[in-house]
Amino acid sequence: MTNSREAGPNRQYDVLIAGGGPAGLGAAVTLGRSLRTVLVVDAGEQRNRPAEAAHNVLGREGTAPTDLLAAGRAEAAGYGAEMFEGTVLSAERISGGFTLSLSSGETVGACRVLLATGAVDELPAIEGLAAGWGRTVLHCPYCHGWEVRGRRIGVVATSPMAEHQALLFRQLSEHVTVFDHESVLGAQARERLTAMDVPIVDGRVDRVLTDGERVRSVRIAGAAYEVDAVAVATRVHARGELFQTLGGRVSDHPFGTYIETDATGRTAVDGVWAAGNARDPMAMVGAAAASGVAAGAAINADLVDEAVRRAVGAEPRVEKCRVQE
Repeated sequence: MTNSREAGPNRQYDVLIAGGGPAGLGAAVTLGRSLRTVLVVDAGEQRNRPAEAAHNVLGREGTAPTDLLAAGRAEAAGYGAEMFEGTVLSAERISGGFTLSLSSGETVGACRVLLATGAVDELPAIEGLAAGWGRTVLHCPYCHGWEVRGRRIGVVATSPMAEHQALLFRQLSEHVTVFDHESVLGAQARERLTAMDVPIVDGRVDRVLTDGERVRSVRIAGAAYEVDAVAVATRVHARGELFQTLGGRVSDHPFGTYIETDATGRTAVDGVWAAGNARDPMAMVGAAAASGVAAGAAINADLVDEAVRRAVGAEPRVEKCRVQE
């Protein structure tokens, strides 16, 4: 990504969006269409970048993630949003907004901040998993299940949710095997899986063998089980460093961390919103983009409300979100 215009020292924006994935770009389009000045700061580390295609995206089904983002950046830029390649290193609250330091060494001001920083998948420490991640090492049957329908699918069980995951993949293939890596399957789960003709192999997985990026087999105690794909649950951690810098705290969920918000994406930190996987680890591309749109609309409404309060004298007039000189 190239900078559409240099974010020079002391530039002012209505909204700074940290993260240029579907959520951040969805918000940028929404805010741009309301004539807001927007800076999108993006490091190019989208969660789905390893995947060959994005799915369940209405009208863009099967589009490569990089192509989808390129189209989104063009749409946002068409409404005046500026793009900056890099990261936000630090942020400080000032009168009416925030001062933010970019990885380029430049400083910008913003009245509001939207965190669309996404999340990171933490894979189990099994040799070979990372090599096929996003292609034939999968976690979501809705994101990638169609592509492995009818194939031999191995589900590596690392939590009780493995039963649910295995049954969803069983809908797509008659050849599903569960490897109880962490000994997490109880009697009821075993009964349900067996009833659906899903065999269970006990024992810790030594490694997953791949041929380049494609899975070939799962190894347990020297025995090889041939598979065409592996499904595994990850721990999903919100990229919450900037939120913590702004005074927030990430919250725990059973499988990782997230930034807690209300229905519009507003966080507990005044002037800060969050959207996409940063606030909802389960959100697919379409849902992440929709949460960005909703957050963008809420931020615009909040800025309008603030302008009205100042106009009627309900709060002091301050110079608009000026960075410190």
